[in-house]
Amino acid sequence: MLRRRRRAPLLLAAAAAAAAAGVALVAPSPAGENARSVASALQHGVARSSRAVYTIGFVVADYKYSLRGLDSGSADYRAKLSEIHLRSAKKLLKLCELNGGFYVKAGQYVSSLRQVPKEYSSTLSSLQDQATPSKFQDIKSVIEQNFGKRLHEIFLEFDEHPIAAASIAQVHRGQLHDNQDVAIKVQYPGLEQRMKIDIMTMSFLSKSVSWIFPDYKFDRILVEFEKSMSMELDFTLEAKNSERTANCFRKNSVVKVPYVFWQLTTREVLTMEFCYGHKVNDLDFLRREKISPTKVAKALIELFGEMVFVHGFVHGDPHPGNILVSPQGNGKFSLVLLDHGIYRELDQKFRLDYCQLWKALILLDTKKILALGEQFGVGKYAKYFPVIFTGRTIESKSAIGTQMSSEEQRQLKEDLSSLGMDDISSFMEALPRDFYVILRTDGLLRSILGNLGAPRHVRLLTYAKCAVHGLEKQPKLESGAINRMFLQVKTNISYLHLRVLIEIAGLLAKVNDVKHKAVDKLRRMFQEISQALHLLM
Repeated sequence: MLRRRRRAPLLLAAAAAAAAAGVALVAPSPAGENARSVASALQHGVARSSRAVYTIGFVVADYKYSLRGLDSGSADYRAKLSEIHLRSAKKLLKLCELNGGFYVKAGQYVSSLRQVPKEYSSTLSSLQDQATPSKFQDIKSVIEQNFGKRLHEIFLEFDEHPIAAASIAQVHRGQLHDNQDVAIKVQYPGLEQRMKIDIMTMSFLSKSVSWIFPDYKFDRILVEFEKSMSMELDFTLEAKNSERTANCFRKNSVVKVPYVFWQLTTREVLTMEFCYGHKVNDLDFLRREKISPTKVAKALIELFGEMVFVHGFVHGDPHPGNILVSPQGNGKFSLVLLDHGIYRELDQKFRLDYCQLWKALILLDTKKILALGEQFGVGKYAKYFPVIFTGRTIESKSAIGTQMSSEEQRQLKEDLSSLGMDDISSFMEALPRDFYVILRTDGLLRSILGNLGAPRHVRLLTYAKCAVHGLEKQPKLESGAINRMFLQVKTNISYLHLRVLIEIAGLLAKVNDVKHKAVDKLRRMFQEISQALHLLM
């Protein structure tokens, strides 16, 4: 009985929140079909909110009572916590599947965050491929309402069956009256109404969890999610992002961004050039076309490295469905970049500091890493940057791009076991907002690179090169021809320095079982090359 009494106010509050959102939506609507549509959205919103409150209530109670009496530093506590993480993740997966729409997007968003427990990221990752297409008549109505014409007047041909479906829109293949093949992305009807209700419910639940667990401080993640969803619902913004990205990579023959047909683009409909290709992680397709997966991985990480470090304009959702490999014959290919709804323009100072951070990470410059941590506002947690980005500790002796030694793994495990929810929350709260898209994007890219079988050093080496070019970008733009030439030479030397460090460090890792004499010789060579490069710089 007690459990029921405590749950009831939550259910009522969620219903009230949904109803409040519905009233705001219903008020300006005319009678008739539009009003019935809003009423239906409200009804479904209340049902989704009730399911969400029930599920989150169950999860909170599980954490609250299942860990009672256990020492937070004990092995029993960690084992029990992992069990609860997995149990809760499965509950949330079921909730997202039942509620659909923005709950699926929220689950996808969480699964891509490397800061969440692995039980959540692995369980919720199955949502990446979840989508139920809308009926053709609904899609047809959206198009005709947006352009005020019949479908056959707009398109010469329009395939009723979608070629792709996601949580907020689906894509159909069509043909214009001049025989141009196009892809038409159409937003599901009533999405903005549903988003308002769902976001209000999520916000209410987040505040409720914060009240029960004071150390929980993940409200900023919800704010970032809401902002990204608002941007993704405006297809005209996506079209502008697409054109800007195409301009950034206009000299790169490997990168392809579909052309936008503005006369057939609105907030709810986006018409673009149709580009053929397969998902970037489709290994069977790559083998059939005799395309090297490692070359694809290298081109992919170069594309996003340039986005982050040089342009500071970053695609925020690089999952495999948004990156296609289009064969060009003889093992050559282009990367087709789709879905430009979520972008982040990095603050200029953040971009430069992030470039500096990567130089420091490659060189394992402890003082610089900690100093940059202060600038980023994360203080003592900066020591975890090497673990997050390069997979080694700040005191590591392991070669970059290789696995940590068993002793380093043991020490790291002990260190991490001492962290509580308040530490994780404090770290997340302190991070600059630009870091959220960086962490999400990098997490998705690392997963793709792993599927392609790319060596770990490919990502590190590429990021090092892009970081150096990103640091030199501004003075290069402002200097004269002679200064630009000098800066280019300096950039190449600086990059060569980082490359030598990575390559020799990797070589050293491979000869750990060779005689000490050979290893010492390599180390002396390493020191001589490093000193020579320092003199050149």
